[in-house]
Amino acid sequence: MKVSEVMSAPAVAVPARTHLREAARRMDAYDVGCVLVTDGGELCGIVTDRDLAVRVLTRGLDAGTRVDEVMTRPVTTVAATDDIHVAYRAFRRSGVRRLPVLDGRRVVGVLAVDDLLMDVFLRIGDLLGPVAWSVVKEPPGPPSMQRKT
Repeated sequence: MKVSEVMSAPAVAVPARTHLREAARRMDAYDVGCVLVTDGGELCGIVTDRDLAVRVLTRGLDAGTRVDEVMTRPVTTVAATDDIHVAYRAFRRSGVRRLPVLDGRRVVGVLAVDDLLMDVFLRIGDLLGPVAWSVVKEPPGPPSMQRKT
């Protein structure tokens, strides 16, 4: 499976000169946990909800501070054409929860740990669904063998 099949798109991006207030407003409006910071159309950083809470509040920064003053860089990324296992390894190595997804140098989406968890849950459901239905239709063992609660 390719990263492009699981990622969220489009990514929410802001120019490097954007104020934190606007970045937070966009996160709220688009219900996302990060904004990608671009300069001249190229990815140069990422600002997450955690960055706002930890870096901005603990430093006593103003909402008028620019995102390029608090963004994380360099940014760990994956390619849209990468196999999903490349993303798993990138998450493990970097310790981040969100990866910008690139097509060449262009940002095309964001892959979050939550996206991978949803994919895993769906696959487990697909795998265990028939087993669960067979148990519902025919409880395991005679009543004397069933656990009392």
